[in-house]
Amino acid sequence: MSTTQPPGDVASPPPGAPDDTPLKRAIGPKLLILFVIGDILGTGIYATTGKVAGKIGGAIWLPYAIGFVVALLTAASYVELVGKYPKAAGAALYTQRAFKIPFLTFIVAFMVMCSGLASASAAARAFSGDYLGEFMDISPTLVSVLFIVALAALNLRGVSESVKTNVVLTIVELTGLLIIIGIGVAAVLTGEGDPSRLTEFDTSGTGYAVLTGVLGATALGFFAFVGFEDSVNMVEETKDPVRSFPRAIFLGVAITGTIYVLVALISSLMVDHARLAESSGPLLLVVKESGVEIPAKVFALIALFAVSNSALINLMMASRLCYGLANEKVLPGVMGKVLPGRRTPVVGIVFVCLVAIGLVTTSEIEDLGDTTSFLLLCVFTVVNIAVLVLRRDPVKHSHFRTPTWAPVLGAITAGVLASPMADRSGKVYALAGILLVVGIGLWVVNYFAMKASREA
Repeated sequence: MSTTQPPGDVASPPPGAPDDTPLKRAIGPKLLILFVIGDILGTGIYATTGKVAGKIGGAIWLPYAIGFVVALLTAASYVELVGKYPKAAGAALYTQRAFKIPFLTFIVAFMVMCSGLASASAAARAFSGDYLGEFMDISPTLVSVLFIVALAALNLRGVSESVKTNVVLTIVELTGLLIIIGIGVAAVLTGEGDPSRLTEFDTSGTGYAVLTGVLGATALGFFAFVGFEDSVNMVEETKDPVRSFPRAIFLGVAITGTIYVLVALISSLMVDHARLAESSGPLLLVVKESGVEIPAKVFALIALFAVSNSALINLMMASRLCYGLANEKVLPGVMGKVLPGRRTPVVGIVFVCLVAIGLVTTSEIEDLGDTTSFLLLCVFTVVNIAVLVLRRDPVKHSHFRTPTWAPVLGAITAGVLASPMADRSGKVYALAGILLVVGIGLWVVNYFAMKASREA
């Protein structure tokens, strides 16, 4: 892994310097690391660990270990591309530069945006489930809608406020996971738990059926790793992004991946996978079963903060993606409108809020999580190919360069997990298909609108 600069060229300031964007550069290196960690941590591990257990059995750690490797490979591609092209729009920008097919660019952008909104909606559903149930009994759908509106209001207030809130929430959710790890350490030292569960596979059939079962569990578990790709859409609000992003993304994936594997091991050690599968608050179940004197309400509150953080960052990502795509003329220009004073993408924020409300009122958490993973795995396959294609497009400034084998393996692994080999519900394909049909419809409308504008 290295930086690269064309021989004989003098390094020039990379695109995306402070005077190249109307957005406020408020995110420093330390804030960016916490942003990435906070974006990856949250809903996936707090809410879907039980669902992963339901797909694979007691060996919950295996899907997270595989997901860790896949995430790291794809993260390397994102680090190279964000350093090379430090502009908002992320995967869509890279796809357009690599393939120059506007339709493909739009579909990739739409899939990324929908994945973020599906993730935020899954977080909203997790917020209104068993964790909130420790405090009150209220309509989950109503809570989910109010939750989305409240986070949109915070997002509208400003990126500085949103990112600082992210720092607090990240510390809180890390505390919750450290509690789980502490419970595991205590269990090992005292001989509690059932280690035999760690090697149990509850997949149906043998051979190929076992393989598809493991892949299906890994695909759902991969939902816990999504988030590092969100950070590249904050590049125009980051100080010195070319230097900040490699450290932030790699540290973020490494820290969260290690925590996930440990939490999965401990969850299976303490609670039978069948019971975990029935809960929308599996880590709360681990705390209750541990016998450790931690009030259930305290841990439930920590979990509520954790899923709130996931939703906040995904809504931020989606709104910045709308802004970036509008500047690239892929979406209508109105999406690039910035709120005076606050300098936040106001139209993008309102738009993604409305879409998220639609998702939380029509779908459940497992389908939303699996849809998020499926959409992003498709996008990651394209991005890993794009980084290889774009090696033919050198830039004048120095930037991170990943070894060639990383994007090759990244494309293969992401493609396999996105394929039908990964045993996932037909509802996931149906939901993704509906979203893509909507996306194609929007692309057609935008295409003819742009054509009419040019002919006028």
